[in-house]
Amino acid sequence: MGERTQYTAGTFCWADLTTTDQDAAKAFYSGLFGWEAEDMPVGEGVFYSMMRMGGKDVAAIAPQPEQQREAGAPPLWNNYVSVQSADATVERAKELGANVHAPAFDVMEAGRMGVIQDPQGAYFMVWEPRKHFGAQLVNAPGALVWNELASSDLDASSAFYDSLFGWKTTPFEGSPTPYLSIKNSGASNGGMREVDPPGMPPHWMVYFGAQDIDESLAKVKELGGMVHAGPIDIQMAKIAIVQDPQGAVFALYAGMLEP
Repeated sequence: MGERTQYTAGTFCWADLTTTDQDAAKAFYSGLFGWEAEDMPVGEGVFYSMMRMGGKDVAAIAPQPEQQREAGAPPLWNNYVSVQSADATVERAKELGANVHAPAFDVMEAGRMGVIQDPQGAYFMVWEPRKHFGAQLVNAPGALVWNELASSDLDASSAFYDSLFGWKTTPFEGSPTPYLSIKNSGASNGGMREVDPPGMPPHWMVYFGAQDIDESLAKVKELGGMVHAGPIDIQMAKIAIVQDPQGAVFALYAGMLEP
């Protein structure tokens, strides 16, 4: 179990869900992980639901932006990387060939963020913390434990993120398929794999911890979700890819966790 009070720049720090049915999503994830919600007003009749375990922020659930809804985009989990300057990071990403979906902007007093699409097509967020630094609890059942990129070009993705954040990516020994481990300032910070099946859009995926993978998968089904893959034994853990009732895909991880 890892309690956090800050994040080193370049570290994944937060995940939030944008969904078509906020109340139903809160019920699903509360039932699956035991999360408790506090609705934070962010506009007239609009709330950002802070999800907590034991009083500690672990993730959030928000309404899907109208632009995404009109474009037919499915509900999805967003991955946030902590940075010293959202503005500078957005500009650097642009220099490296990324598309800036949303230039840096203030999120009330919580922080400043930007939305970036990497050169291969995967979206991610950069987060310059102010009052909100990110998840207060990670690497525990029900909390964020891993962030993984599915890329159509591992070499190009590695070069992009290494240049943007100073990450160090190295091949994971013993993996049956190409897999790169990400280190940020010497600490584990996710991984990269090839898109599977081929042709699927590149994307970042969030992994949440599970106490028991079989019990969690049974709970996903009971709550109206869907199991896409798993359980898969990866020696150090068992993982699974699942989908919530509104269509957002995420992964479960039951096994060894870093502090």
